[in-house]
Order: sequence, then C-alpha cells, then structure tokens
Amino acid sequence: MIVVTNDDGFEAPGFAAAIEVACEFGRVVAVAPATPQSGRSQAITIYDPLFLRERHREEGLEIYSLSGTPVDCIKFVFDHLLADQKVDLVVSGINHGSNSAINVLYSGTMGAAIEGSFYGCPSVGLSLLDHSRDADFTDAKCYGRQIIASILKSQEQPRPLCLNVNVPVVPNIKGIRVCRQCRGIWREDFFPHVDPNGRNYYWLTGNYTNYEPEAEDTDEWALSNGYVAVVPVQIDLTSYSDLAYLNKVLK
Repeated sequence: MIVVTNDDGFEAPGFAAAIEVACEFGRVVAVAPATPQSGRSQAITIYDPLFLRERHREEGLEIYSLSGTPVDCIKFVFDHLLADQKVDLVVSGINHGSNSAINVLYSGTMGAAIEGSFYGCPSVGLSLLDHSRDADFTDAKCYGRQIIASILKSQEQPRPLCLNVNVPVVPNIKGIRVCRQCRGIWREDFFPHVDPNGRNYYWLTGNYTNYEPEAEDTDEWALSNGYVAVVPVQIDLTSYSDLAYLNKVLK
C-alpha cells in the first residue's frame, strides 16, 4: 500500500499527478490538507479539532482531505486510519515549486515525507520547479515513477529512508544525480502596506543566496545543470563536528 499526501492541498494538480503514479504500484490511500499548507514544515495541530472528509473512492484508491497540516495527515494515517495495516511507501507531492537546499527545512511537503520515515516507512518528497497551477508534470511523473519502482524493488534500503527529489523544468533532463543539500540561506524582505482601516501590514518575500554555486555535488548545481536532484535526508540534527569543541569548553 502507498500513502500519498502533499502540502498544496487536496485540490492541487500535483497531488493528482502523484496519485496517478502511485496507483500504478498498488492500493493507494491519499490524505492531503483541506487547504494549502506550504511552509508548514513539521507543524502539527494541537489547539483545533481535525476534520476528515472522504473526497473519492474506487477500487484500489481512497482520497481524503484533513483540516490540518501535512504532518497531521501522515500521523492520522499511521496512527488511526491505517493503524493496523502495512504501508510500503509514503509519497509527498508533487509539490508546486522547489524544495532544494535549505527549503527542505521549511517545506510542508518534506515535513510529511520526513514524518513518514519516523514510522520506519521509506518516504519520498517529490517537487517540480514550477509554481504555476497549470504546470506540466510529465517529467516529474516519469522520474517519480522510476524512483518509486527502484525503492519498492530494493530489499537493501536503509531504514528509515527519506528522499528529497526535485525535478527541473528544462527541455531535456539529463538524468538523475544523487547529491547533497546545498549550503545557502534565504534573506527575507517585508514589504509594508496599509489596509483600508489604516492598519500597517507586511507581505513576505525574499531571495536565496547560494553559498557554494560551483560545488558540483549539490542539489542546486544538479538542478541548474538539467538533472533531477535526489538528496537522502537524515533526521539526526546533531552537529557532530562541534561535540569535541563543546566537551572541551563546557568542562
């Protein structure tokens, strides 16, 4: 069984594209947020009730919306909806827009994929570098299909396996590159405005600064050069390089 979710909401075209691919591999249960939840990372809902609504059902496919975050969707599936059943894979996406580099920390798409790996289930976050609602998901489906088939076929995968997959928008994709997360940072701009009642408010935007644009082993380089970037994501955030230093200065 494959579980599908996303962070753009159950009506997003990328969600439908992910379901289409997943259905080629067996039974699919898809649970996505009822409303767009981009940028929610690992957020969970603890102060409001959660409402589940069935949206579609046919042989081998169930689609639901949940009034929560992407991580809520995964928790609900594993701890309630399918608590007594085996899930073979979690697919999160296909996201409208990039989740490369530091975006992985903010992404609701990757938050859900990471949460799936917490349950010992291989998980894949799929993203297409196109924010438009009418984006062409042909390449994302093609490479998503290839990656899913490889994971389900393999008997030697590490647990928990979590992949951050980003697909560029180029005329001819050169193939897949397994790479590392690029070092870089977002710097935000807050544009001030005044509403009709005279209250000040702000719109958030920003720009990404790539700290290592020449490094050919990063996801940003792969995407800039026409490759699908596949980054294995680990959950342990311990800075091992700082352990010796801290053991020295804190004694």
